[in-house]
Amino acid sequence: MTTSPRADWRIFRGDGVRRTVAMPPAPPWRRFRPAAPDRPVEPLPYLISPRHTDVVNAALHLRRPLLVTGPAGTGKSSLARAIAHELDLGALLRWPVNSRSGVQDALYQYDAIGRLRETTLSRDRGGEEPSIGGFVRLGPLGTALVPRGVPRALLVDEMDKGDVDLPNDLLTVFEEGVFEIPELIRLPEEWAVVNVLTADGNDTVPVERGRVQCTEFPVVVITSNGERDFPPAFLRRCIRLELPVPDEERLREIVSAHLGDEVLADVDDLLQAFLRRRAPGELATDQLLNAVFLRTGGVDLDADGLLDAVLHQLTGSV
Repeated sequence: MTTSPRADWRIFRGDGVRRTVAMPPAPPWRRFRPAAPDRPVEPLPYLISPRHTDVVNAALHLRRPLLVTGPAGTGKSSLARAIAHELDLGALLRWPVNSRSGVQDALYQYDAIGRLRETTLSRDRGGEEPSIGGFVRLGPLGTALVPRGVPRALLVDEMDKGDVDLPNDLLTVFEEGVFEIPELIRLPEEWAVVNVLTADGNDTVPVERGRVQCTEFPVVVITSNGERDFPPAFLRRCIRLELPVPDEERLREIVSAHLGDEVLADVDDLLQAFLRRRAPGELATDQLLNAVFLRTGGVDLDADGLLDAVLHQLTGSV
């Protein structure tokens, strides 16, 4: 299939003239709709080799976190979504880690100022004091540890970007599957059970005596780009999976799975350009998908360095 360049693909022209345009269809991986625990977003196709599938199954059987490493664009985060979908574990809980991330925020947050304000307003109006549960919200990790018959799936994304002490701070939680909320432990006996908010929107769950103890350890997928080593004590509690960069055959399978078999006849030059430019950590597979999607829409990728803009390196200065 050969697609000739389209002259009308430029919906933005840079001429300062206001016009009403119809936005073109988005790529399949850039289409959004709200997710819910009972109606998770349908994931994109995910391709994984049998030997890597076996490692995932080992982590599931052992109830251990799966530590997934590999260069950017190898499908580390997508693997978590694929597991949650295939095992019907509800909407994926996601904890994006950065340099300010702490375990407590991932477990729960308490809005003390909001509670004080609402309590004062209620007293001024002669009303009842609002429940503390409305001011406690479990984070993604805390929500994953709520006791239930079927475990939830949690993605701890880019953990190597976190503080150096973060892995050690997680050891007790991963080993015992429990944490406490001191603000609830101190409550009088009549408030022994409090309904608190979860990371799933406005859903609530009961917490007894401020203690959350999982009955089924969640399916935890931790991703790392290899920017920092983790301590041995943390690694001992994980099952490790190294995802390689896909070879030419696997790249063709990925393009076909996302955009259809019919596009393969017109992507050889893009595929070869991608392979020539790629080095570990410098190009991601979704950049190839972006180039192929534009080509199938009739975009001339050879015009004025457009291909360079799409297949730009991910490392080095910009």
